[in-house]
Amino acid sequence: MRDFEPQDQLYLGACYYPEHWPEKLWEDDYRRMTDLGLSVIRVAEFAWTIFEPQEGIFSFDLFDRAIDLAHRYGLKVVFGTPTATPPAWLTHKYPEVLNVTRDGVAYQHGQRRHYNYNAPIYRELSARIVRKLAEHYSDHPAVVGWQIDNEINCEVNVFYSQADHAAFREWLKSRYGNLEQLNAAWGAVFWNQTYTDWEQVYLTRPTPSQSPNPHQALDEKRFISDSAISYVKMQSDIIRSFAPHQFVTTNGLFGHLDSHRMAKEALDFFSYDSYPNFAAIYPDEGPDPLLDRRWGFYLSLARDVSRRFWVMEQQSGPGGWVNRMASPSPKPGQMRLWTYQSIAHGADAVLYFRWRTAPMGTEIYWHGINDYHNQPNRRVDEAGRVGREFAKLAEVAGSQFQADVALLRDYDNEWDGELDKWLGPLTKQSELSWYKALQYRHIPLEIVNVGGGVQLDDLLRFKALIYPHAAILSDRTAELLSQYVRHGGQVVFGCRSGYKDESGHCPMRPLPGPIADLCGVNVDDFTLIGTQETAPTVLLGSGAVSEAIFADRFNDVLTITADDAQILATYDGSYYAGKPALVRRPSGSGFAYYYGAAFNRESAEMLIELLDLRSPVQGILTLPPAVELCIRRQPATGEEYWFLLNYSAEEQKIEIVSRHTELMTLRELSGSVAIAPFDVLILKA
Repeated sequence: MRDFEPQDQLYLGACYYPEHWPEKLWEDDYRRMTDLGLSVIRVAEFAWTIFEPQEGIFSFDLFDRAIDLAHRYGLKVVFGTPTATPPAWLTHKYPEVLNVTRDGVAYQHGQRRHYNYNAPIYRELSARIVRKLAEHYSDHPAVVGWQIDNEINCEVNVFYSQADHAAFREWLKSRYGNLEQLNAAWGAVFWNQTYTDWEQVYLTRPTPSQSPNPHQALDEKRFISDSAISYVKMQSDIIRSFAPHQFVTTNGLFGHLDSHRMAKEALDFFSYDSYPNFAAIYPDEGPDPLLDRRWGFYLSLARDVSRRFWVMEQQSGPGGWVNRMASPSPKPGQMRLWTYQSIAHGADAVLYFRWRTAPMGTEIYWHGINDYHNQPNRRVDEAGRVGREFAKLAEVAGSQFQADVALLRDYDNEWDGELDKWLGPLTKQSELSWYKALQYRHIPLEIVNVGGGVQLDDLLRFKALIYPHAAILSDRTAELLSQYVRHGGQVVFGCRSGYKDESGHCPMRPLPGPIADLCGVNVDDFTLIGTQETAPTVLLGSGAVSEAIFADRFNDVLTITADDAQILATYDGSYYAGKPALVRRPSGSGFAYYYGAAFNRESAEMLIELLDLRSPVQGILTLPPAVELCIRRQPATGEEYWFLLNYSAEEQKIEIVSRHTELMTLRELSGSVAIAPFDVLILKA
């Protein structure tokens, strides 16, 4: 990533598609945008045919007029490279650019993201259109940056064209050098899968029971990620050669993509697309669901990719395609709430998707600020309110999200867990349980990817680290976490930790592998909790049975291996009753915890108490569970901004011990204060 100057204001904007509308609407659209306080638009990410209506014939007239007019109204422009939707002439003439299913069926023209990254002709034609656009718009005063493609690996994140199979072989040759090393990494001796010629090697293909070689499947996901990054970097390099003073980003957060490495190698900062009302379609499980509040988790993922990030698409209305993803309209105030959710979690710019709802196409139900009729509505009014408020919040720009607790993740375990049913479901439950427990206690959380590049200093700013199920755990990462503990940190592991190497093999070493000594335990036995079984409960060290705490889903049966390891809880039930369930071992001035089950809300609450984690505003603010706390701090001055977001449809009461200024209204608040339904307060600490 290149270092760009921090923003001196928060930007509010919208995604705008001049090619969708009669030109006579453009000026009125731009005028109304500026009246609402919008200052930036994103354009062109699906407009390849507008620029290249025939192969090798280029036209920029329509967007020249649209961008010139936007500049007259003072609007900044983020230009999208249009490679997510290749033209019909391209896919017709060069069908090898189409992506293919594992079963060998080619996707056809008519939607989006139906191409593959590795077809040489597609890379050549993509490079050419990006070069033409960058050359043409590099000096345009309105264009401040570029979005590469659109939502990399969205819609589909697996690729099986002939070009991909061929590229996979070359990728494997580079990674392993020879077939002997490949066969060893894939455990190919099992079921007689040994390869004797490179032409025998493919990406995963249909198999009986649809169960591919798990080590091959893990390498496949690594290859897909590398292919996508290579494609993004190709575009980024072209843009930077013509437009070194315009930023480069891309949007989304999708599977089989190492977004951290992509950002480091190809972007100036990362961008995210936030649709909190997906919670109406995909609600979280269990009592007290987080619903739209859960999108803070995904914003935390984006923030970990780059501390500075934009939200390039912010939900502004009902969402859905003609045939799927139908979600209700945001309630009055929710669009504004979601905007501040993004800002509270670290974004410095928010662009609504979209300015006006499309009257045609698959996304005719994916509503924008304006409705089809283009008349005033409550969402337009709400956007205008946010625009007026942003004008008062310039001092927040450049501040950074603050937290004392981090949830650790890595791509190897994420990708391996997709196939591994002994791992993936555990991680999903445990991450949500921890996030929910911390949210309702008003303890902000960071997410940190430890797969590459993280140093000890990056971790020492946290009081506690939670690494729920690090099945694949390298010696390097284990040593990093050991150093963190010796320097006074606390780290928590869950079951199924440390039992695989980086190829996904299970080495012949006592579990939990490289952290066995750190935690002072061995795993003598383990078991899934069967569908007809009741999980054992946890017997705390005090002798009290906590019937509310079940050792969920999977249990590691532990043996103490270190004299200074302390048993904090034992299993109560099943054949391993009385065996350790939770162990703590000191190291240096810190502690390592090993919990032999998946985490649920109750076990996360238990660990929060043992770790002595407290809300940073304890004793200063009293907040109800429905209100989220986020904290942003200016690195240079230390000034803090406390965001209080009410996700409830009911008024919430908070208590403020001392007087604090609310930034949007400049009111001095203290004592009992009401927060209206879906309302937001920003207190200056």
